[in-house]
Amino acid sequence: MGDVKLAVRVRLLPTPEQAAALEATLRAVNDAATWVAALAHSQRVFRNYDLRKHAYGQIKDNYGLAAQAAQHVIKKVTDAYAT
Repeated sequence: MGDVKLAVRVRLLPTPEQAAALEATLRAVNDAATWVAALAHSQRVFRNYDLRKHAYGQIKDNYGLAAQAAQHVIKKVTDAYAT
């Protein structure tokens, strides 16, 4: 038998400070994804591992994202090019 997945919808109720931090993080992730997509296109590099070599350090340095968010940005871009 297959595994059953449960999807749960939650509503965030952040404080104004938390909301500002969340918005800043989401903007940084989207800005980084735009930059990585342009880099992938210009360098003709579309595989996750190869693109990570080109972009990972710069994402962390230029956009202030943590490691997991930087990896997510690269995966988001490679997935977009894969479809």
